Amino acid sequence: MAMPRPTAAQLAYGSCTVIFSTLAMLLLSQTSSGVGVAIIALAALALGLLVAMTVPLPGKRRTPVEQPAPAAPLRASVPAPAPAPEPVRERAAS
Repeated sequence: MAMPRPTAAQLAYGSCTVIFSTLAMLLLSQTSSGVGVAIIALAALALGLLVAMTVPLPGKRRTPVEQPAPAAPLRASVPAPAPAPEPVRERAAS
């Protein structure tokens, strides 16, 4: 089974994470020994790999779970309206 190729977004996010995290850790730790630089470089590579693997892949979107429709439509039992009273007729003045 072949492994899927990384997408451009995964490569970009992973590379940027490695570069910026290496620079940040080297500046914050102010290390000058070879062992310290190697440990920081390995930590940055691990962090970049973690970021690259967590970037969402295209086409793997979650679809919303559809709720099943009710079997029969619900009908409200409303009483029939009472017949309207006849309009009042005014008598002509005689």
